[in-house]
Amino acid sequence: DIAVGVLVAVALAFIVVAAVRLDGVGFWAGLGLLYVGLPALSIAWMRTLAEPRGAIVVLWFFLVIWATDIAAYFAGRAIGGPKLAPAISPKKTWSGAIAGLLGAALASIAVAHAFALPSALALVAVGVLVSALGQLGDLMESLLKRVFGQKDSGHLIPGHGGVLDRIDSYILTAPAVAFALALPGAGAI
Repeated sequence: DIAVGVLVAVALAFIVVAAVRLDGVGFWAGLGLLYVGLPALSIAWMRTLAEPRGAIVVLWFFLVIWATDIAAYFAGRAIGGPKLAPAISPKKTWSGAIAGLLGAALASIAVAHAFALPSALALVAVGVLVSALGQLGDLMESLLKRVFGQKDSGHLIPGHGGVLDRIDSYILTAPAVAFALALPGAGAI
């Protein structure tokens, strides 16, 4: 909890100093800390939840994102159809987006069944919301690349558009799930 607060405070300090100095580099450095650091800390915090809940939550979280990406990719390629946001990400389709939601639901059902969780329906509902938010994060990353004229976010992972393209679904989802888990009554999920 303290680490997240420190990260946010440091990143906001960079952003404020950059805004006062009108120095774009400092602004983007501070924003970058939040953009990559907050999801990483959120996942680490989820893992610290009481055993076995922390491990199950992290496993469920990753499975939902992976199932979303895999189902969306294969359904989008196989079915095609209308484009989801052609100006931002021309290959994404509505069929892929819907299949991603279904993939997340199936992953949530699998986790609920594997660990005999009493709240399977709630887990599926949250999984579908996480899937939608993950797809939004993916589109947000694509929009940022378009705004800055970048086809890929790097070349560290050949054929995958860069590291940020591999983690774009986590940018919004990890902090949202961590926040939801920190709310009173979140123990039901």
